[in-house]
Amino acid sequence: RVYLSLCLYPYLQAELGLNEHHQNEVINYMRFARFKRGLCLKTVDSCFQDLKDSRLVEETFTVDEVIDMLDGLQTVVHSEVESELINTTYTNVLLLRQLFSQAEKWYLKLQTDVSDLENRELLEQVAEFEKSEFTSSNKKPSADLIKPKLAPLNEGGSELLNKTVACLQEENEKLKVRLKTIETQATAALDEKSKLEKSLKDLQMIQGDQKTNANQDITELENKVAALKCQFEKTLSDSTANQKFLEENLVTTKHDLLKVQDQLSTAEKELEKKFQQTAAYRNMKEILTKKNEQIKDLRKKLAK
Repeated sequence: RVYLSLCLYPYLQAELGLNEHHQNEVINYMRFARFKRGLCLKTVDSCFQDLKDSRLVEETFTVDEVIDMLDGLQTVVHSEVESELINTTYTNVLLLRQLFSQAEKWYLKLQTDVSDLENRELLEQVAEFEKSEFTSSNKKPSADLIKPKLAPLNEGGSELLNKTVACLQEENEKLKVRLKTIETQATAALDEKSKLEKSLKDLQMIQGDQKTNANQDITELENKVAALKCQFEKTLSDSTANQKFLEENLVTTKHDLLKVQDQLSTAEKELEKKFQQTAAYRNMKEILTKKNEQIKDLRKKLAK
């Protein structure tokens, strides 16, 4: 979370404590506010001038006439000032809206400190800054100060985001290739199992003096199944290690890529869930279970 504080006390002297671009944006807004303020004052002055030109045509007036003129003038001035204050409030809301919109593009939450808006010392320092900026230097607005809108923030970090997404897509492709390899190994294991089952059936038809060889074949079969299981678990562990490596890399870009991290974390979880739900994984588990049951049956038959 990023806090936008309007407390300018530690920074507001001749400068605002901002970088050059942001200070120019502040000066541009102050120039706009001075222009609007001048228009408001001219409107108030015109109200008084209109009263002088339209009502003050005689040398003497009664008390009621003076009160009536002042009431009318008060109504007009009150309406003009109220309209300008409302317009100023709406203008400030639009300015905050621009800032907040830019912040939301980076998933930031800005927070203002309204209590400092009535700090007299800070307001006097702002007035001093305005005086030094617009009265003493008589600077002309540069090209950077007359931009009608705040510069969009859709550049800069996009290149880094694109590179990160491309890297993750490449890792995803590697995981897909590894998954295909595991499926091929599982298919080969299934073929090997069929061959071994056929060999065991042939052994059952051989005379009793070949029982020792049958036991040896069973032992070899168990060793192959154990080796295949170990290899499968190692492949799964490597896949998990790669996912963990991706997560550790994403931590370094967490502050700037919060949304991407959520999307990638969701994608990784879905990929892991899909991997556990693949037919190859379930078939392998089912093959191992059937193999163990068949070995038990063979041992019982050999024992008989």
